[in-house]
Amino acid sequence: MTKPVDLPVDGFCRYRIDFGYDGTDFSGFAKQPGLRTVQAELVKAIAVIFGKDDNDFKLRIAGRTDAGVHAQHQVAHLDLTPTQLKRIGRNPDIAGRVNTALPKDIRVFSFDVAPEGFDARYSATFRRYRYRVADKNCFVDPLDIRYVLEVKPELDLKLMKQAAKVLVGLHDFGGFCKPRAGATTIRRLRSINIARNQSKGRIIEIELKGDAFCHNMVRSIVGALVAVGRGRASVLDVQKRLKSGSRAGSLKVVAAKGLSLIEVGYPKDSRMGLQAQNTRKRRVLEEN
Repeated sequence: MTKPVDLPVDGFCRYRIDFGYDGTDFSGFAKQPGLRTVQAELVKAIAVIFGKDDNDFKLRIAGRTDAGVHAQHQVAHLDLTPTQLKRIGRNPDIAGRVNTALPKDIRVFSFDVAPEGFDARYSATFRRYRYRVADKNCFVDPLDIRYVLEVKPELDLKLMKQAAKVLVGLHDFGGFCKPRAGATTIRRLRSINIARNQSKGRIIEIELKGDAFCHNMVRSIVGALVAVGRGRASVLDVQKRLKSGSRAGSLKVVAAKGLSLIEVGYPKDSRMGLQAQNTRKRRVLEEN
């Protein structure tokens, strides 16, 4: 059984935090000595209300983001002790109070008691990312320039969509991931949508929705699709990379600045614990 929210033994209470950030000036989400990170800033702001915590409040998130990657909607959870909970006092607007202690490039949308069994990472049913690219047919608003990858030639969206179809489904994405010891690279990619946003200067938006993503997986896939769109790679090259599981070759990882985590999906409150349990099971390729 997954641990419940209000733990009967040690009295911790779990909270869910929904927030977003501009990743431009951060060295990623996770804390790193001597570097500015989203986690470090968030924990510091939370400590203003609840006091310093040696375990950083056991903060966990739906999906880590690398340096320069943004989050329109990120989700985290943390556990508070009864002593920490008393510090809420008479002002229950925790989100508002945390925001006053945060830098302007991070904002908390909500900070509420989590449903029983909730785990920000393992209860999630999907993540959705958006990557924005501008080719020669686009007009990039100066206010968007920090969030868009610019390429000189016109991209062939038809070919890019053909390559995207190859990747949708349950696969071992080892050829598109930076390997981590003991971690599986099997993932289910539910969809890839590619379209020009006519209201945003015809910027090309590539949206990927999947159960979860390995390290560098989104930017590696986008890099392959952009290479196909530029005529530097073929649909067959993408198929070969997927089958081989090797990262060797000409397909490159694109820059971080065009990428944003835009949505994390969860089941009904009553199914949070069960979903977390199921997700922890190692992913295996389905038999044909």
